[in-house]
Amino acid sequence: MNFDFETSRIDFVKHRKKFFIFSGSFLLIGIILLATLGLNLGIDFRAGTTIDVLAEDNISAAEINSQFEEIGYTPDEITIVGDASDTGRVQFIGDLNQQQTLEIQNYFEELYGSTPNVSTVTPIVGEELARNAIISVLIAAVGIIIYVTIRFEFLYALAAVAALAHDALFILIFFSMTQLEVNVPFIAAVLTIVGYSINDTIVTFDRIRENLALEKKVSKFKDLADVVNKSLIQTLARSINTVLTVVFAAAALVVFGGEGLRVFSIALVVGLLAGTYSSLFIASQLWLEMKNRQVKKREQKKLEEQEQPSEA
Repeated sequence: MNFDFETSRIDFVKHRKKFFIFSGSFLLIGIILLATLGLNLGIDFRAGTTIDVLAEDNISAAEINSQFEEIGYTPDEITIVGDASDTGRVQFIGDLNQQQTLEIQNYFEELYGSTPNVSTVTPIVGEELARNAIISVLIAAVGIIIYVTIRFEFLYALAAVAALAHDALFILIFFSMTQLEVNVPFIAAVLTIVGYSINDTIVTFDRIRENLALEKKVSKFKDLADVVNKSLIQTLARSINTVLTVVFAAAALVVFGGEGLRVFSIALVVGLLAGTYSSLFIASQLWLEMKNRQVKKREQKKLEEQEQPSEA
């Protein structure tokens, strides 16, 4: 797949306001959803207990649930894992005390001949994980601003971080709408997308910088718009080919990765699509708007300086 910028009629800049309105509307609705529905936080971020029940043969979630009901417990979530589908991962929101844990372990040890593995997340650990996840994202954003500012200029950094915030919010909103569980693999997926998206955006910005340097004079919005359109068309084939390759791999993880990787792979697919969209339609357009204001101010200052001697 390739695009010739000299013959192509694709005009990204012309439709920039439509992209801004679409993203702004989606994010506004999403923020309302986050404030009302919220996120389905897993026990990684809340106090809870996970019990892995190893059966002798393959087993279903309904069978596991009926066994727990036999001894008076109602699990919040049951997931079947393992190559032979012989392990039930049972989650309880809230701590189970030592006596309850021992009762469950003894029951399933007698039933299947294997002692269930029990892991507990306390409220303090859950709060620390949530706080560390937010700090990680903020540190990544600051590092990106510093790096892009040094390598390019501050306007590129602002546009890049705004696009990354768009991608992260996009994933959060999708998980709020679908009420998929938000856990530690989800955070890993968001940080992976941040890395992918910034790389894609930097490639486009690098081409914009090169094309901008080739222009003899940039004094109007049209000059900047031509540079952005030309740069996006030159990198369009590379962006599409790259994201398709990665999406195919991530989609394979969704289908064949099992329950343990399901949240990570779904977040990855959603984030890849959002990241590609923001790289093409949001980041460069934001930079264009900010750069246009900067150029206008510079041209206005030149005019004022030229008028001053004649007035004297």
